[in-house]
Amino acid sequence: MTGPISTRAHTVAVSVAPVRRHALLTDGIIALLSLIWGTTYFVIRKGLDDLPPFTAAGARFTLAALVFAVVAHFLAKREGGRAPGLVLSLVMGFFNFAGPYGLVYLAETRLSSGLASVLWATFPMMVAILTHLLLPSEKIRLQQWTGFVVGFAGVVLLFATDLAGVEEGILFGALLLVSPALSAFGNVFVKRNGGAVSSLLLNRNGILIAAPLLLLVAAFSERDATVTWSPTAVGSVLYLSIVGTVVAFSLYFWALRHAPAHRMGVIAYLTPVVALFVGSTFGGEPFHWHTAVGTVLVLGSVGLVMATPRSTPRTPAPV
Repeated sequence: MTGPISTRAHTVAVSVAPVRRHALLTDGIIALLSLIWGTTYFVIRKGLDDLPPFTAAGARFTLAALVFAVVAHFLAKREGGRAPGLVLSLVMGFFNFAGPYGLVYLAETRLSSGLASVLWATFPMMVAILTHLLLPSEKIRLQQWTGFVVGFAGVVLLFATDLAGVEEGILFGALLLVSPALSAFGNVFVKRNGGAVSSLLLNRNGILIAAPLLLLVAAFSERDATVTWSPTAVGSVLYLSIVGTVVAFSLYFWALRHAPAHRMGVIAYLTPVVALFVGSTFGGEPFHWHTAVGTVLVLGSVGLVMATPRSTPRTPAPV
């Protein structure tokens, strides 16, 4: 963490330099999260070779819950912020963790990691719509709406042949689309109601709720499934728990307090680019002309969405 965060709302005079430093920090976090989450789809898919989906997801969040409990115990006071209430914790646990990730794991039993990342790229559009409805103070400019449209067109183009050729692709693709919808609601709800809440405590509570929910589903739906704790399966759970969950979500929900929700949503456009590279390099996924065109569209959309007018720097949250 960069320092204690005040829990008191107060008005501060903000110069252009501090605003730019905040923007650089949040943009750096966005880039790092894109790299982390761009690899998680492939790691999930590899782990599912030996573990059933809800068992794998439950193991991931159980380990993450144990680590987060320790981290929050030692660092929550340093971070500052009030403790989250029950409703906020429940929303976090189901809408940000158990629901979205359970569906991703289930869908990746049929879909490739790259295709899953493409379908998840609908997330910024869903955030933008909910932001417009629930966070009227955050104005979405035409340039940003254009970026969302261009980016979605790009990620669809990246895997156009995959979308048409996957067995049961329509069913599992539609199922996966529910995942970003749940997460978009959870993100906007946290943005609206959790501005003064400790991100560490909120993550801890959410993961502590998600872990038993996922394990409960696994106990009922996967009682006859084969579970093999191979080195690949163990490595997958460790990476996804520590890096993909504890590190990534600590950074994400800290940054969400200091950047507009739609700006954080651009991660969903960068993530498929990373997933494409990982899948092509380590999974033998094809790279065609439409892949290159789609990548250009995605990166162009990132520039449109993240561009901020120089004359109107955004005031960061009190720190």
